[in-house]
Amino acid sequence: MLAYAIRRLLIAIPVLLVASMIVFALTQFTGDPVEEKYAARNPPVPQQTIDIERKRLHLDDPVVVQYGNWIKNLVTKGDWGPSINAAGNIGDELSRRVVVTLRLVIFAMLLALVLAVISGVLSATKQYSWLDYIFTFFGFLFLAMPAFWVAVLLKQGALSYNEATGTRTFYTIGARSVETEPGLWNTIADIFGHSILPTLSLALITYAAWSRFQRSSMLEVLNSDYVRLARAKGLSQRKVLTRHALRTALIPMTTVSALGIATVIGGAVITETVFEWQGMGRYLIDSIATRDRYAIMGWLLIAGIFVVVGNLVADILYGVLDPRIRYE
Repeated sequence: MLAYAIRRLLIAIPVLLVASMIVFALTQFTGDPVEEKYAARNPPVPQQTIDIERKRLHLDDPVVVQYGNWIKNLVTKGDWGPSINAAGNIGDELSRRVVVTLRLVIFAMLLALVLAVISGVLSATKQYSWLDYIFTFFGFLFLAMPAFWVAVLLKQGALSYNEATGTRTFYTIGARSVETEPGLWNTIADIFGHSILPTLSLALITYAAWSRFQRSSMLEVLNSDYVRLARAKGLSQRKVLTRHALRTALIPMTTVSALGIATVIGGAVITETVFEWQGMGRYLIDSIATRDRYAIMGWLLIAGIFVVVGNLVADILYGVLDPRIRYE
């Protein structure tokens, strides 16, 4: 298993390199970031200042040289490249913001998986019942709703509840409060309170599709021959579901959730914007607005690592769910 994991990580390196090359090439068509930065200045910025800024950002070098220097400095020095904001440091920004986004993505995926498995299993075992119709209705409802719309509805509902009760039950802005009471418990409670709405928003739009896959997979397993044999042996319904059917039905869910990591990260960009979190998603939006190509490259590389690691974990879980699967 260890050799397989190492081999998968080594294979991911050229994949990330090719993806970064494509994105770096596409950023060349977004325009000149220096002209965008100084276009609206009045009085006009001297040409000497513009030339110095272009040299600092390596815009005078050929595209191949720009990309080669970026990769070289990243690998040898840990330098993520110069930011369009001369006072900003891309590496520091990414390291600070990745913790915020990672917290949101992990909590949202765990909540979505729990909701999808519970609703999918109950829908399959109670097929065509009122419970199945209810889960199906809500599944298609959230599947049809855009991510930003779910986030806005939750935010507006929380604001209305806070105004009606005269309390601050739900936090709607930021990942943390500016000032909190001293103590570890108060810090954890503050982070948890700010995470409720963004996590719920991202989980709802994610679980909707996953619950349909889980229901379909569970129905297929329940109608299989070995499940019928287990029932014929006199095993209880609970043992049939937990020991025989559920573990097999979770294998397709593992695949779907691994492939959905990129979608969850994309949804986090919208969710962080609505709830004004200073995470990776907000950083990407700001970098695109200022045409900060090296910041965009850094965001892509970290997001790609998330996807690679998530798929590797999914492959390892295959062997846990089904002992017949082995990686030699």
